[in-house]
Amino acid sequence: MTDDSFKGITWRGRCGDFHTLISEAEPKQISPMPSGLEADVYKISTTTADLVLKVWNRDSKPDIAMQYELLQGIFNQGIPVSEPLGWGINSDNNQVLLTGYGGTPVAKLNKLKLETLADILIGIHSVPIESVASLDALPRYHFVSYFFPSIDGHADIKEVLLPLVEDSQVGQHRLIHGDFNLGNILELNGKFTIIDWTNIQLGDPRYDAAWSVFLMRIYASERYGSLYRSFLLAKNTYLDEDLERFEAIACLRWILLNRIAGLPKGKNTLSVIRAIIKNNVYLDEKLL
Repeated sequence: MTDDSFKGITWRGRCGDFHTLISEAEPKQISPMPSGLEADVYKISTTTADLVLKVWNRDSKPDIAMQYELLQGIFNQGIPVSEPLGWGINSDNNQVLLTGYGGTPVAKLNKLKLETLADILIGIHSVPIESVASLDALPRYHFVSYFFPSIDGHADIKEVLLPLVEDSQVGQHRLIHGDFNLGNILELNGKFTIIDWTNIQLGDPRYDAAWSVFLMRIYASERYGSLYRSFLLAKNTYLDEDLERFEAIACLRWILLNRIAGLPKGKNTLSVIRAIIKNNVYLDEKLL
């Protein structure tokens, strides 16, 4: 991305001090940041602030106008998200979102950080929905079709999944992040910022918690994952058996996505997953 291409963005929504932050008279340095499967991400440094521009230039075409509105509501509730500054369309007709800069992904964990992350996730689930947006503006998705794409082509997973979903009575009554993991948690000067709200929706906080615990276990460590899980249980109203059932669902999702796309794996990832499966009464190692 060049300065000219940034200036070519047509802004459809912007915060009150947008023009102060982005002045054509100010020099800017634009540099690429690590990007995901859905979009390219750039750091924009002005004379007054560091900003982040996300450009959805892949197959994924989420509703960024809605995401911008929801981020504004969440930010105003005191949840540590990147401040939404503006959204628009670039010259290639791709949606873009401009936010504040939150730092870099959390590199080192400890007990205090894990407890803080648990508090943040619980805080997200506790946000009064009416304070964020109208119910019509908040997306609701069919749980299985949204989180388990192409499940019909994997009968062994589907056979285990559907009874678990039915028994869990998956709800759609709270705000959830949808992908709360260390890659989407930034740290700067001792403060955390939660990013990547593409999967924001009305959903079940037990699933949101279980997915985050599962990813913590396989990508951080079993010790950190267990400690993080204990904080979530101590501070919330769902039970251990609820979380175990949803952790089985989370594991099934990882297995499915790994079959479809091949997820990142360290040298011990599969052995950790086998241990998780072995210790979960709802799972069978044959699935892996």
